[in-house]
Amino acid sequence: MAIDNLTDNINELLNIKKECTCGKTHSCDIKNVIVENGALNKLYKLVEDYNNILLVADQNTNNACGKEVRELIGKKIADVLVFESKGYLVPDEKAIDLFKSKVKETTDLIIGVGSGVINDLCKYVSFINNLPYFIVVTAPSMDGYASTGAAMIINNMKVTYNAHVPAAIIADVDIIRNAPIDMLKAGYGDILGKFSCLNDWKLSHIVNNEYFCEYVYNLIYHAVKRTEKLGSKLLQRDSDAVKTLMEALIIVGIAMSYVGNSRPASGSEHHLSHFFEVIGIMNNEPYFLHGIDVAYSTLVTQNLREKILETDISNRTFKFDEAEWEKNIRNIYSKAADGVINLQRKLGWYEQDKIHVYKEHWDKIKEVLKEAPSSDEIMKLLNSVCLPIEDFENMYGKEKIDNAIWFAKDLKDRYSVLWLYYHCFR
Repeated sequence: MAIDNLTDNINELLNIKKECTCGKTHSCDIKNVIVENGALNKLYKLVEDYNNILLVADQNTNNACGKEVRELIGKKIADVLVFESKGYLVPDEKAIDLFKSKVKETTDLIIGVGSGVINDLCKYVSFINNLPYFIVVTAPSMDGYASTGAAMIINNMKVTYNAHVPAAIIADVDIIRNAPIDMLKAGYGDILGKFSCLNDWKLSHIVNNEYFCEYVYNLIYHAVKRTEKLGSKLLQRDSDAVKTLMEALIIVGIAMSYVGNSRPASGSEHHLSHFFEVIGIMNNEPYFLHGIDVAYSTLVTQNLREKILETDISNRTFKFDEAEWEKNIRNIYSKAADGVINLQRKLGWYEQDKIHVYKEHWDKIKEVLKEAPSSDEIMKLLNSVCLPIEDFENMYGKEKIDNAIWFAKDLKDRYSVLWLYYHCFR
């Protein structure tokens, strides 16, 4: 389908069953998406049928609009959970257990007030309790609002559970435009990362014959192209730019729901981001907001694509040294190493000879790699939201970035350019 024919109206993408040429029937069960100035004022009508609501926030998001939500629907709220944490709230076993303890037999709706982590926690806990949830968005910071995936940190591993979508997404532009500026940069970065993950998806379709949907690809690509030039306006907190960013993030989430997983929205750039987050949490080291890490990692992965395009693989061979690999994994991932090793042994990808596949399809592989924006183009987009690459290099250093390039792929069961780079240069 041509990009010009794709709808910009989010609600036209909801509550439908689209028979697609990819072989899937696409659907998304979100009932209401409201992205506008004053959207919060429509919350009371949405909760008319509920009487025992659990309201969930963290300290920052509670300050952003928790009070306004309580004033609007106070009589409907049975209990309130405000997570207290120093630094970033981590969606780990401790947070999940605390959340679960607040869910009662009479609870009929969970409303999250927040962004990434609050949304993931509400998505997961509502799903395991067979309850609907709403998300009142406090920042346009990530693309998971409309997806079925709930990202958790379990046993020091980044794990995405397949859960369900919210029944309603309420994004009041008057609120989200005033989120911390790094949250706006993070949302822009998450969108920028789609250039990388969409390329990875096409790459895996060639290398592994992985399922691919041109309609979903174009849906996301169109949302990215609408957003990519808005960097300077986002820094000015321009209402129209923030609204466009929020809509793009929601459309990406809907696209994930259409496919049933995060493949169209998460590739090598997300694997690098997950690496920095997991290592940071485990070693008590600083890391950027998810979307900012994704933005920087998009440049890193594009540098890899350009290096691959310059190489000749005609005489390339690959032999897996399991002992060396396990030594590196244990050194880098420490207490999370067993989970990483078990995942990769279960997948068995290191035992597969991909070199002959690359040689067979090398012309097609190069065509796909060339489709991604150049590193110079990505650098300009990063600079448009004041994300100089030097900040990334100073935060993590060469050794950690190199380790991420070689071993971030091991955190996931998803093929990307990181595997191609490993096979070509390790």
